Amino acid sequence: MTRPFEHDAAVSGIGISEVGRRLGRDPLLLTAEAVMAAIADAGLTPDQIDGVSTYPGGTWTTPGLTGAGVYDVVGLLGLRPRWHTGGGEVAGQLGSVVNAAMAVASGVAEHVLCFRSVWESTAQAEMGRAAAVGAGDKASEGVEGYKAVTLPYGAGYACSGALMAQRYFCETGTTREQLAQVALVARTNANGNPHAVYRDPLTMEDYLAARMISSPLCIYDNDPPVDGAIAAIVSRRDALPDGHPWVGIEAVGSALGLRSNAEMMWSRTQFEPADVDLAQLYDGWSILALLWMEALGLCPPGEGGRFVDGGSRIALDGELPLNTGGGQLSGGRLHGYIQLYEACVQLRGLGGARQVTPLPKLAVASTGAGSFAGCLLLSAPGHTN
Repeated sequence: MTRPFEHDAAVSGIGISEVGRRLGRDPLLLTAEAVMAAIADAGLTPDQIDGVSTYPGGTWTTPGLTGAGVYDVVGLLGLRPRWHTGGGEVAGQLGSVVNAAMAVASGVAEHVLCFRSVWESTAQAEMGRAAAVGAGDKASEGVEGYKAVTLPYGAGYACSGALMAQRYFCETGTTREQLAQVALVARTNANGNPHAVYRDPLTMEDYLAARMISSPLCIYDNDPPVDGAIAAIVSRRDALPDGHPWVGIEAVGSALGLRSNAEMMWSRTQFEPADVDLAQLYDGWSILALLWMEALGLCPPGEGGRFVDGGSRIALDGELPLNTGGGQLSGGRLHGYIQLYEACVQLRGLGGARQVTPLPKLAVASTGAGSFAGCLLLSAPGHTN
């Protein structure tokens, strides 16, 4: 194989805004907070940013699902990009990072600003469930495609995840107590993350007694909508200042489907699943973390429930620390970028109370479900192929 384009790209800076439930703040200002923090963390200035990449862009049918688009940020900060992209049909939300890596590797740009911002929590507070489903006062109004045959029957967002979980339970013998560990460990980890929206202790008793959303998924199995933004700078490695800390992009998965993404990613690197020190896996529904774990080869097929049983193997001091900042279940629905951000935090040793020790060298970050998915293999400074 020719030299992978990923080896010319690095995450040179990361930034996060205030994150919370129903902040009532302008989503563009939240985006600016994260963007300026990422630029500063990369040791750059706005005039050095010559590319912009985001998901999904400035237009989306669901209010609150996007807080800003390329043109919004370019205009606000006075950027002059040579290249930009934004759209929903990418490899999950992290497809915007994959696009940025290809851009810098090809020489189209040197430093690409990538960002994801949302204000779903405030939008839902002001508009009710119409903000979540993109419908009018009645669920059957103003929708098309698959929503036209699901929403009128009350088959909303969580039902898809519940069907995945039901089938997984049936095929593997996994129990609710085992699945609960994804949420319980995430909450424990979130206690050390000042940006996480939920940090109070969560017990098995709390979990089993919680309101069921769509069986077998309870409220703690679903990520909460939030307001917030995360940004990352993807730079060409030879354009980085000497001595600047950066995280290597070792391989990407940008195919269709979890397993196809995983197969693609592993085919583009000499590293193997056994080399991974920690996993930041998409947990919009808790079941997705198990499905990603198996797809990536981090545990045997059908063994996800037994692998997480008891929680010790996926704890901060376990053999495969999982979602070390609380994931989306406790950190908030920041759509894949929260996984990227936390992976970079850990690989750079910036985790504070939640830092994995010894310092991890290789992390995997994933996003999305079904055909709408993607993954990244990331390395600590000095630990590249």
